[in-house]
Amino acid sequence: MNNPTDEKREVLLRVEDLCQYFKSGSTELKAVDGVSFQIYKGEVFGLVGESGCGKTTTGRSVIKLYKITSGNVWFKNARIAAGTRKLEEALHAARKEGRRRAAELQKQGDAAGAKAARRQAAQEVKRLQQEIRQAKYDDEHCNHAYAAAEAEAVRAEYEEKKKTCPADEAEALEKEYKEKLRIASHERITNKIQMIFQDPIASLNPRMTVRDTIAEGLIIKGIRDKKYIDEQVYRMLDLVGLVPEHAGRYPHEFSGGQRQRIGIARAVIMNPELIIADEPISALDVSIQAQVINLLNDLRKQFGLTVLFIAHDLSVVKYFSDRIAVMYFGKIVELADSDELFAHPMHPYTRSLLSAIPLPDPAYEKKRKRITYNPLLAHDYSQDKPSFREVLPRHFVLCNDAELERYRREAEEQ
Repeated sequence: MNNPTDEKREVLLRVEDLCQYFKSGSTELKAVDGVSFQIYKGEVFGLVGESGCGKTTTGRSVIKLYKITSGNVWFKNARIAAGTRKLEEALHAARKEGRRRAAELQKQGDAAGAKAARRQAAQEVKRLQQEIRQAKYDDEHCNHAYAAAEAEAVRAEYEEKKKTCPADEAEALEKEYKEKLRIASHERITNKIQMIFQDPIASLNPRMTVRDTIAEGLIIKGIRDKKYIDEQVYRMLDLVGLVPEHAGRYPHEFSGGQRQRIGIARAVIMNPELIIADEPISALDVSIQAQVINLLNDLRKQFGLTVLFIAHDLSVVKYFSDRIAVMYFGKIVELADSDELFAHPMHPYTRSLLSAIPLPDPAYEKKRKRITYNPLLAHDYSQDKPSFREVLPRHFVLCNDAELERYRREAEEQ
């Protein structure tokens, strides 16, 4: 799929060095470890990998279902999630190094040098403390800041309207202004991100009707007009292929595909800018999967949605995604445009995943070779550590210097 250059595209979501660790007894599980990527407005960004690699945890961390350990998540140029683990570690290290350096210079008889070292360490500690305070503030107050900005925009809009409003319409305008201001004060930037969950039955409250489930988000936003809410619910049901009569039923009365459509309607009614689709078809019958994917595609085009599509089925991801990131063991190992990734996979793990895709062709299947990925055999990182590098334009791979040269040489030969 042809895209304009990255410099001209609006970045909607930016994830920087995301780490999500969980306690497991006396040990710590690094579910996501240093993941970075950005999603452009209007695109579908695929995140693939085997079960347990950290795909779902990444999505849940982005939408703030988990409090992230370290790193930053930026949405619409606002930091909506921040973790301070690495900053706190750097703060501890700066204090320790400052004391060590000052003691060493003091021992050498350089009192002036020791004083300068303490002053320099104090400046670094102050800088890190400020960063930690700001990160915690942004993480806790991003929604309040967004609501305040939305309320201010409503005030500015109606100040202009009041200047030209006829006297006989002033009362109605004031009533409309107060209602919109009240709704704006309930706005949350995280409402602009919605999630479609993997298991449609587990994500729906069995005690709530379909109408209540889909309308819940509007009510939380502060909308009180029941007629408007009903209109929006029926509109969403129609968009996802259900009928108004379904609004009064409960989740257990529907099939898996219908439940997933209800989950999609619940997400889209909030008018989000980003949808995180967490393996939305993996729990469905194969015959229903294509229908749900086509529905998501239609809604994406109709509403201009941006989608983070999490899945382990590479053939589905290729069909639906503009760019694909491949995750392994909590890290992104390769990221490229969809066609480029399938045509020229570079990382051994990506090649292993692609070799596992079956095709309905007996001749091909007879010759297909399954590639096994063993990181201990595939890489030597004892001396030269890997980092995420751009091997070709818009094609990034986790590799060290030796692997970078080899990948580029292989690309030239191809």
